[in-house]
Amino acid sequence: MKRPMSVRFLAADEAWREGKCNRFLGFLSLGYVRARMVVANVLAARPPVSCACVTNFSIHMSCRIPIVLISSSRVGTLPVMSRAGLDTPKIVPVQPPAKRSTQDFIFGKVIGEGSFSTVYLTKDVHSAKEYAIKVCDKRHIIREKKTEYIKRERDILNMISSAGVPFFVKLYCTFQDNDSLYFVLSYAKNGELLPYINKVGAFDIECTRFYAGEILQALEHLQRLNIIHRDLKPENILLDEKMHILITDFGSGKIVKNDDQSEDSEDETRRRRNSFVGTAQYVSPELLTDKVAHYASDLWALGCIIYQMISGLPPFRARHEYAIFQKILKLEYEFPEEFDSQAQDLVQKLLVLNCNERLGANDKDGYPSIKSHPMFAGLDFARLHLTTPPAISPYLPSSDVSLDYKVPDHLEPGLDSQLSRLLGLEPESGSPKSRRSQAVEILSNKELRASKLESQAAESRWHSLVEGRLILKQGLVNKRKGLFARKRMLLLTEGPHLYYVDPVSMTLKGEIPWSDEITPEPKNFKIFFVHTVSPNRTYYLEDPEGYALDWCKAIEEVKAFCSGKKV
Repeated sequence: MKRPMSVRFLAADEAWREGKCNRFLGFLSLGYVRARMVVANVLAARPPVSCACVTNFSIHMSCRIPIVLISSSRVGTLPVMSRAGLDTPKIVPVQPPAKRSTQDFIFGKVIGEGSFSTVYLTKDVHSAKEYAIKVCDKRHIIREKKTEYIKRERDILNMISSAGVPFFVKLYCTFQDNDSLYFVLSYAKNGELLPYINKVGAFDIECTRFYAGEILQALEHLQRLNIIHRDLKPENILLDEKMHILITDFGSGKIVKNDDQSEDSEDETRRRRNSFVGTAQYVSPELLTDKVAHYASDLWALGCIIYQMISGLPPFRARHEYAIFQKILKLEYEFPEEFDSQAQDLVQKLLVLNCNERLGANDKDGYPSIKSHPMFAGLDFARLHLTTPPAISPYLPSSDVSLDYKVPDHLEPGLDSQLSRLLGLEPESGSPKSRRSQAVEILSNKELRASKLESQAAESRWHSLVEGRLILKQGLVNKRKGLFARKRMLLLTEGPHLYYVDPVSMTLKGEIPWSDEITPEPKNFKIFFVHTVSPNRTYYLEDPEGYALDWCKAIEEVKAFCSGKKV
């Protein structure tokens, strides 16, 4: 019995999907083939369609690639009839499947986690391109009533991706299964901005100018798209493979309708609940009082980020959120010494309590008033995304070593000798013997070690703080976090370990992680860095007595002696 046409169409499609082209062409009539090929070619020529639409977690899937007739994970080539001659097959590549699923990606390591989502590094099985896929737990979203956050993030990412502007993560497609929602996003290979600030302590002014310029340019794009981020902070600023910024996390964002920044229903609900959107250290005062965000709310966050890039810490800091909020509402913050004067002027003009009085708040198209600030002099904003970013370097405040340093009379002429002394290869004549590292001598002699440890236990106030280990070198240093410094007793012990203690409260504050890759670096007679690999961080230390070279030499000696073994 002859099967209905619809059944034959389904059978034909199944044969096509399975790649059984010869059988498929054999049992279909020429008329069917021609009609089907014409449809395929017409559909294949259609432009890409927008990303998935999320409504009450019913996602109507379509991917940002041209839709073709075949919906399959198979990759290869199949015959498609040409328009000019339908009898002559033309071999064209099969596009990746229009409807995506987890089977289209290889899931790698976790690169980010949120309250209801996990972000994975993935690879597209069709193109081998890397993506970041944000996996959102449906049940958690529904239970915590976060549906609007997901929809808002989807809408904003769609707007940004469609605009094609730089400095943002792009949304390529979305899909879902029974348990999760999936956002396929561009992968920021170099991670968040915050760890770079933490690693070097504080950016130099060239780095700060460049990255502040890129953030400002991104805020211009958002203003023109009628979007307010509302949670701008270093953790939400990612860096791509070329070290340009990619702003992410628009779950707290707001789409401004008809340029009306007034309170909407969500703002009203938040005001009733006395809650705020954003992160405590970067939240603007109007979000704490009126619960309403303006474009200038993001400018407040920009001021906080510029302050943090230069100083190493956000301007408003306290032990708990309430105390932070009080400082924000009172505009209670201060600039450390050595803060760049032009950057300070810009920060002061951005951190203004009245949002309408902030620099740039009244600009209508972009932020020309901010771009013309002296801090950005010479910066080509239009070409920032094409410019090679400056290397991220720490800011070194001027040292007062020159005020009390005199060139010794016994030194020989020439630069080479001075460089050798600076690198610790040649000791200064007349240096006290006590300043030379004796660590290796002590560690090599068991009797000497035992004697030293016995004396230390009886006499040293630091003994109990280093877990009974023998102290090989000690001294007061200023441990810097950007431009902020705290006095600490630095203790190099067997093990080896590098402890730092608060000398006033006599409490152990921490330990510099030791490994075979630990590297001391002298910057001058007072300042030295200690670079660690795990975590990837640089500790900025200053010896007020000018013995930085001795510290570096002692660390190197202990590292060489203990490499591969523990004492």
